[in-house]
Amino acid sequence: MAPSGKVNQFYESVIREMTRLSDKYGAINLSQGMPDFDPPSQLVEAAVDAIRKGSNQYAVTWGQRSLREAIAAKAKEFNRIDADPEKNITVTCGVTEAITSAVLGLVDPGDKVMVTDPYYENYVPDAILAGAEILYVPFVERDLHLDEEELKETMGKHPKVVILNTPNNPTGRVFSSKELRLVADLCEDSKTIAITDET
Repeated sequence: MAPSGKVNQFYESVIREMTRLSDKYGAINLSQGMPDFDPPSQLVEAAVDAIRKGSNQYAVTWGQRSLREAIAAKAKEFNRIDADPEKNITVTCGVTEAITSAVLGLVDPGDKVMVTDPYYENYVPDAILAGAEILYVPFVERDLHLDEEELKETMGKHPKVVILNTPNNPTGRVFSSKELRLVADLCEDSKTIAITDET
C-alpha cells in the first residue's frame, strides 16, 4: 500500500542522519541533544519516589495543573505576561509536538504558512500535513539577516501563520529586536499569527 501524497513530500531528518553518521565514524555528535552522562541522582530519586507514590498515570492532555500554574507564575514574573493556566498554557512532549499541534490547530487546507529559510526540519512537514501553501523568506548575506522588503512582500500574501525560530536552527542566528518588532508589526497589520520557537 502506497503512503499518502503528503508523506511522499517528507524527507529524512537531517538530525537522525547526522546521528547515524556520527555513530558510524565515532564522531562527536553535536546535532542532537543526547547527553553522554547520567542525569543528576536527585532527579532520578525524585522520579522514582513519584512513581512509588502513585504518580504513574497519564496527566490531563494539556498538562498537569501544578506544572501549568508554575509556568504561569514564571511567565508573570519574568515576562510580565498574565497567563491563565487553564486557558492559555498547554504542556507538550517537547517543541516538535507543540509546533505541530499549533499548526494543525490553526491552519486549514489552502492557508499559507511562512517560514524563514533555512528552517528547523519539522516546520515544513507540519505545514504539509495541514495542507498549507509554504512561503519561504531566506536569510541573506553573511550576517543572515531578513531582507525587510522581501519580508513585507511575503507578509503581503497574507499567511495565516508565521513560524519564527530564534536562535535559528540550524544557523544559530538570533533575531534582532528590530527584526522581531518588524515581524510583530507586520503580523498585526495582516492579522497573521506568529508561532515562536525560542529554544
